[in-house]
Amino acid sequence: MALLVSLLGGNQAMSWILILLMSAACLQAGNSPGSKNKSTFGVNQPTNLSGVQGGSIEIPFSFSFPWEMAQNSQMRILWRWQHLLGVFIYNSSSGYTHEHFKNRLFLNWTQPQTSRVLRILDLKEKDQTKYFCQVQLNTTEGMKGLQLVAGTQLTITHAISTIMQRPSIITSVVTTAGLEDTEGQRNPSLVNLGAKVGVVVATAVLITPVCVLRIFLWWKKR
Repeated sequence: MALLVSLLGGNQAMSWILILLMSAACLQAGNSPGSKNKSTFGVNQPTNLSGVQGGSIEIPFSFSFPWEMAQNSQMRILWRWQHLLGVFIYNSSSGYTHEHFKNRLFLNWTQPQTSRVLRILDLKEKDQTKYFCQVQLNTTEGMKGLQLVAGTQLTITHAISTIMQRPSIITSVVTTAGLEDTEGQRNPSLVNLGAKVGVVVATAVLITPVCVLRIFLWWKKR
């Protein structure tokens, strides 16, 4: 569905009133993406798109028109959000970008291309709304405007990150920690046994020479 807007005499208010009054008559059912019967003019953009919070999204658009461009041809792409007559978030001729989209919104388009994409980076929860592409061009019949009534509904989903740990890895870590703690401590029973053995050996070393000397003296007296 597409809507033709004629901006005559620079009267913007009257033009938008005409949009609302003539929308039913000017809507072209065959101008939606994927339709077999395309109208002779209009703007095409997807009805629904989905993006992940913190990620990026591209809104493709294309347009066509039956008029001849004026000698001083001027063409510009504007984007609105929230509703058909919502606030402008981008203007290709002035480079204006809405404060909410600073350093996050980029239009990949140059005149006279008739199809490109609007890219939004670092998606936020507030970005979930409708987006409307509007094309304005200077023709031999005056300034003309094209805009899709339905727009594109953007849905933002939350990324879910789940960290899984295998039981075997956890068990191994616990076992290793237990072994390290055990190695850092001496068994009291082993310490006592070692002390006793050391005393016995030391005593034997001291007593043995004395015994040998006494035996030698006894033998010599005899």
